Amino acid sequence: MSTLIYWFRNDLRLIDNPALLEACLRADRLLPVYIHLPQARETHTLGFPREDRHRRVFLRESLNDLKAQLRTLGSDLLEYEGEPAEVLLELAQFTHASAVYCERIEAPEEIHQSQLIQERGVLLKEFWQSSMLSLECLPFPVQDMPDMFTQFRKKVENAGLRFVAPVVAPSKIPSLPELVEAPLIRATEQANTSPHQFAGGERSALDHLKQYLARRLPDTYKETRNQLIGKDYSSKFSPWLSLGCLSARTVAAELAAYEQSHGANDGTYWLWFELLWRDYFRFLHFKYGKLLYQAQGLSDAPVMRSNLQSFESWQAGATGEPLVDAGMRELLKTGYLSNRMRQVVASYWIYDLQGDWRLGAAWFESQLLDYDVYSNQGNWLYLAGRGTDPRGGRRFNIAKQTQDHDPQGEYQRLWL
Repeated sequence: MSTLIYWFRNDLRLIDNPALLEACLRADRLLPVYIHLPQARETHTLGFPREDRHRRVFLRESLNDLKAQLRTLGSDLLEYEGEPAEVLLELAQFTHASAVYCERIEAPEEIHQSQLIQERGVLLKEFWQSSMLSLECLPFPVQDMPDMFTQFRKKVENAGLRFVAPVVAPSKIPSLPELVEAPLIRATEQANTSPHQFAGGERSALDHLKQYLARRLPDTYKETRNQLIGKDYSSKFSPWLSLGCLSARTVAAELAAYEQSHGANDGTYWLWFELLWRDYFRFLHFKYGKLLYQAQGLSDAPVMRSNLQSFESWQAGATGEPLVDAGMRELLKTGYLSNRMRQVVASYWIYDLQGDWRLGAAWFESQLLDYDVYSNQGNWLYLAGRGTDPRGGRRFNIAKQTQDHDPQGEYQRLWL
């Protein structure tokens, strides 16, 4: 009998999970697992957690939802804490699993995890499945993709590409292997202690997508997407996309069906456009890899030496610049920030406070409920002028941003 392990990473869903579907088709017995990194690996050198409370709660909710869904199909989700290579090797030995199936993540830390697993003799089957488009359908080799997003978009559109059709959820999950108790650290399930506006999990994601389309909010997306207050001004798909509770292909397919029923418009195009930006940052990793994570990025410009007191003021929303401080306090209290405000506070840190872009990126990783390694790195490089854009960085005029987006001070009063 064939026994396989399915390692859930940032793909906490059943619908449109090709790696899981393939594992279910090939296994007689399947062990679904999730691995939490050791606590020592989860702290930044400056002392703040790499994953703060909002992300931890959202992850917990998402894992609970996945566990409940697997149990209804006669399976379960086992959670462990430790280095993935060590945990998976031991599980493979105890279950006599022939391979580990998982999502492919093309970022340095995750690539290193995969290499360690294979060096220990575990057969690892990785599937690229986090983008709207597939690697195979691109009209160019991914390593030769255009540096500029506009050129990338034009090539995609000229080829008539929109998205890859999502795959169905497994109709059944193979039964669990007999588990002899392994000397592994089982992760404890923490209670929810931080209320936020999003409920984690695939079922909540699908409910949100359904109501967003039913209320015809795509029609106004382009006009409202830069607003700062409220839940409906933007799609808010990103928290669920970040953990893979919802796939970009599912969103794109539902959006296409919406256009069939209600007609395409600027709003529906811009939603697809934003998903394409998300793909762009992902595919850049295949071209530049670790270069995107070096201190200078793709630039030759020297890296600023950050003033830690300025960084602490920026973190706390105590810089003295009202719009920036309002944004940083919203981030602290909710784990969320509009795209417009992310650009404003990042620009202020890089250009007004002369800060190291990597510290800002690390703080966003810690605080953002919807942290995504590809988009976070790509956006900070873009703003700092250290990415692929030859026009240099993006410095925002704070006074103009205040006048354009919060002229009556409503947003500032809400958070200050």
